[in-house]
Amino acid sequence: MDRPTSTATLAAGPVEYRMVPGGQELVVLLHGGHMRAGLSLGEEQVAAAGYSVLLVSRPGYGRTPLSAGPAPTAFAGVLTQLCSHLGFGDVRAVMGISAGGPTAVAFAAAQPDRVHGLVLVSARSALPYPDGVMRAAAPVVFGPSCEAVTWAAVRSVMRSSPDRGLRTMMANLSTAPVRQVIDDLTPADRAELIALFSAMRSGSGFLADLRDPGDVQAERAVRRPTLIVASPHDGGVDPRHAAHLLATIPGATLWPSPSLSHMVWYGSGASVTQNRIVTFLRDLPF
Repeated sequence: MDRPTSTATLAAGPVEYRMVPGGQELVVLLHGGHMRAGLSLGEEQVAAAGYSVLLVSRPGYGRTPLSAGPAPTAFAGVLTQLCSHLGFGDVRAVMGISAGGPTAVAFAAAQPDRVHGLVLVSARSALPYPDGVMRAAAPVVFGPSCEAVTWAAVRSVMRSSPDRGLRTMMANLSTAPVRQVIDDLTPADRAELIALFSAMRSGSGFLADLRDPGDVQAERAVRRPTLIVASPHDGGVDPRHAAHLLATIPGATLWPSPSLSHMVWYGSGASVTQNRIVTFLRDLPF
């Protein structure tokens, strides 16, 4: 599942990234929790539409150390350095997925002359995240002494009983009945998701995501067109986050994805969701 990545040595230290060529204009993509630049999610459709995509491992994920941030505002400055290091000036848009949302917001807010658009997909906001039982359990389940064991257990279940493992994971990512969510997936979707979940790791990044909330002042400072993509069935990020982003980011547009889970690139709603993101990118003044 892992794609080859590169490492740039910047003033803040090493930063892992992957470049997907597609065109002269650049889209920066920031994955959410448990993800790194080597994992594929959301970039292929953007590249097929004619944009090069720069995927970056956020602090604590992959080969990007926690010291490269860890806060979204600090790492936004590192992204600026990385784009310059790779020879890119303007950025068509930055896309933040899930827990990558606050860093995408910080980057767009800090570089209004460089970043021309912001896309937030299933994204968390400056509101507390996660909440309830998961917030209490996360420091244990994904802490330094248990994180490797947690994901080893996930991989074991995905190998021995992939259908059961997929149901368990998707039940945590959707508010719809899990049978409905699974039935909505194609066989290819199921295989991709099983491989994706089997490849995830939290490193030290997920706990940093919990410690470093989004910045409401950065949200208010965004001055570029913003598309918020959120499924009403998202079980990973509460819909209150999308409502908060819509109310806080000036001129933002909320587009309710028909997808049945947090993973909006899968299922019957995937195609229309991908098309909406590409249309937004194409319509940006640039």
